[in-house]
Amino acid sequence: MTGHFEVRQYDAAGRLGELTVPRAGVTVETPALLPVVNPHVQTVQPATMEAEFGAEILITNSYVLHGSDELREPAEERGLHDLLDFSGAIMTDSGSFQLAEYGDIDVTTEEILAFQHAIGSDIGTPVDIPTPPDVSRERAVEELDTTQDRLATAAGVDVGDMLVTAPIQGSTYPDLRESAAAHAAATGLDVFPIGAVVPLLNDYRYDEVVDVVAAAKRGLGENAPVHLFGAGHPMMFAMAVALGCDLFDSAAYALYARDDRYLTVRGTEHLDEMEHFPCSCPICVEHTPAEVRSLDGDGRQELLARHNLHVTFGEMRTIKQAIRDGDLLELVDARARGHPSMVDGLRALYDHAAQLEETDPVSKDAVFHVSAESARRPEVVRHHQRLDRFDLEGEILLTEGDARDAFDESWRLKPPFGPYPPALAETYPLTAATPTRLSREAYETAADGIARLVECNPDATFTLAHRNWPATALDRIPEGVDCECLPDQ
Repeated sequence: MTGHFEVRQYDAAGRLGELTVPRAGVTVETPALLPVVNPHVQTVQPATMEAEFGAEILITNSYVLHGSDELREPAEERGLHDLLDFSGAIMTDSGSFQLAEYGDIDVTTEEILAFQHAIGSDIGTPVDIPTPPDVSRERAVEELDTTQDRLATAAGVDVGDMLVTAPIQGSTYPDLRESAAAHAAATGLDVFPIGAVVPLLNDYRYDEVVDVVAAAKRGLGENAPVHLFGAGHPMMFAMAVALGCDLFDSAAYALYARDDRYLTVRGTEHLDEMEHFPCSCPICVEHTPAEVRSLDGDGRQELLARHNLHVTFGEMRTIKQAIRDGDLLELVDARARGHPSMVDGLRALYDHAAQLEETDPVSKDAVFHVSAESARRPEVVRHHQRLDRFDLEGEILLTEGDARDAFDESWRLKPPFGPYPPALAETYPLTAATPTRLSREAYETAADGIARLVECNPDATFTLAHRNWPATALDRIPEGVDCECLPDQ
């Protein structure tokens, strides 16, 4: 099945989209959160998720239902929507998580897809092999082959208008992830989860998560809705969305609540260590930490879970507005400051800046240069690429000062973008707001832009007039370029 996902707006590789789910008769706005609902233990009722939090879609485990003496028959007779009391879209997992945890399950792809269809699932999942990080390449290839065989089986199962996912595996081998994604896209299946990233997330290996997602995106192309399996902490949502992920399932709201843990967009707090709630959601406005601690286990868990959902859904709304405003990368930068490993993820994100640039809008209201990492944004990559378009001859001045009549042309300089014709001074992205005290990386990146312009114009001679650029930047200026330091303003 194709044609059920449409992108409305981009920022970097992040996008606002619409996922049409035919069997549910609903269209889900993406990026979207899928709360994980345990069919046996519902800390927050699905009807509450829909009414209080605006949940449009959720996910539950069909393998748990399949093996339940208590719930299997009601699920088959009544259907998931009635069983869970939820009118939005319902996605079901297949048992792959149990396979990863326990090493074996007693159901095939054909059987579990047929069961998912029978209980009224709107988006079903085959039994893939979730290969963990750091395994041998031989094991990763062998298990990927098995997953791909099962995707081929899934593509041949008649499930009516139920959408079916095509999970992408490949462990921590980016080339396997990319080829797996291309294979998944060719199956004709509908939604594309990137699997087995939870161990990386649990170990704060955000840079490797970025590389895995970027590789999968290269293989999928731009028309595929991407689900990041198990990415439930709001701290990393903005970064994952900027890479092009559209769907996120989260059990964190409930799992953390059971351990008295309180989610924020900067990390996690323990209830026992809190005197004040740094949040304005209804739970935090109406209760103090001491009051929540005084409740019995179930009552405490429910309030913490509801707070965790408020934070998580609130972050999704923040991300959507950031895409609309064109400042998603500023949000990513701010979120990255919550943990050193998130900074690693941010730097890995910009290792893929050229990939992000492919869908980043060519014009926005403004760019805010807010950190050393900002020097590597897609807008800077695009500006450097466009320097190839100029054909210069004669003597060219590249200056942070005034133009000079002695030169055939005088170009301006703006770190981190580098050189540009004066006529472009008031055009995006050169209108970027930058701090007075720029980072070393900003000057180095500007020097790379100069080097690119010089390389593309061998018939011209260049003079650089700068204001106290650091030596690390000047070392990147090609030989043959005259450099002079201007006096301070």
